[in-house]
Amino acid sequence: MTEHTEHTEQPENTEQPEPQTYSLSRYPETLAVVRLAAGAEIPLWAESSSVFSITATANETSLVCAGRSVPKKARHHKPFTAFCVDGALELTAVGVLVALLTPLAQAEIPVFTLSTFDTDWILVPTGMADKAEEAWRRSGHTVAPAVPA
Repeated sequence: MTEHTEHTEQPENTEQPEPQTYSLSRYPETLAVVRLAAGAEIPLWAESSSVFSITATANETSLVCAGRSVPKKARHHKPFTAFCVDGALELTAVGVLVALLTPLAQAEIPVFTLSTFDTDWILVPTGMADKAEEAWRRSGHTVAPAVPA
């Protein structure tokens, strides 16, 4: 006679963890994203602002700078508004941009992102900045005007 033991499956934990929420600061400057040739020198008109970024690859050099002095003939997009994740983020943090970009993608808001050692920056077209704030607030994030440093 063979002994039969019943195996009952334990119900899986289907609860999803609460999504991580963040506080963001909105900066008032109008920014531009500029494309330069690979190895190009940074032009004198590239003025600093709340965020000033130079990213160089073998194929291009990109700038994020104040939009006010970018010549019309320069290959660029503007105006952008910058939002910064408040506080220092660990470089090992997982899912920060997913949590912040998903609500914007659902609201059909295009983005340009930057990361620094301490935090992440999200640039959105200035005409959609208020809509971005609304999308983030609906997702549990907070947004406030940036405090001048």
